Amino acid sequence: MFERYRADASSVSESWQEFFADYGDERPSSVSAPPPMAAANPAPAPPAVAPAANGSNPAAAPTTSPNGSGAATPAAAATAPTPPSGPTEPAEPEGKPLRGAAARIVANMEASLDVPTATSFREIPARLLEVNRSVINGYLRRTRSGKVSYTHMLGYAVVRAIADTMPVMNSTFVDGDPPRVVRNDHIGMGLAVDVEKRDGSRTLLVPCIRDADTLDFRGFVDSYEELIRKVRSNKLSPDDFSGVTVSLTNPGTIGTVQSVPRLMPGQGLIVGVGNIDYPA
Repeated sequence: MFERYRADASSVSESWQEFFADYGDERPSSVSAPPPMAAANPAPAPPAVAPAANGSNPAAAPTTSPNGSGAATPAAAATAPTPPSGPTEPAEPEGKPLRGAAARIVANMEASLDVPTATSFREIPARLLEVNRSVINGYLRRTRSGKVSYTHMLGYAVVRAIADTMPVMNSTFVDGDPPRVVRNDHIGMGLAVDVEKRDGSRTLLVPCIRDADTLDFRGFVDSYEELIRKVRSNKLSPDDFSGVTVSLTNPGTIGTVQSVPRLMPGQGLIVGVGNIDYPA
């Protein structure tokens, strides 16, 4: 076969052409070349390797190095297999940057982790609350417009309980050097209000009724409703959020039974109200 290759390279398959091309002899050409000079110590020629039955390339058979050193080298370098790629980390979603009230809520909740806090749960009979609300709303229908909600009554009850029997609950922790406790003279009642924005998303605002302990129930309700009007008309100012020492949140309106609201810096108490139920 080698003689056939020397006589006519196209008479053998491409795999043999590649093999014989690396074998050490020059490819034949139409111009006769001068006979090669014999080496001082010619290396023995390796035996020819027959092609595989399946037609695979025998180029991987070892051959004599062209420099005559006799070291066996692969006739054709095999391509190294590509290592399997490992699991790729999923791309982090872009998300939506928090701005305005949402960013402020996050900052306040992070800061709340540094406030010393203790949580207590109580079940309170609400039958009398329901009766009093019905009496008050009946009176308002006969004499003036409007009605009171459970939140009105609960907020005012918290104010009176602190002012009349437990003023220490209106104290504020200040993390300074040294840490200290501030006894506030008056109660700033913060009311958590769930607000739907124009784009349909929701946010939480906590405006403040200042000096709530100086108001009677009617004055408290009027101040509450004034803040709600400002919320709905988007007319709250930064001053409306300052001075909160106690806050009230009412997740019971969405069916929450118990919650652990976060106590914000500058506040001494936050009350979370669960839903009203009729026990069996």
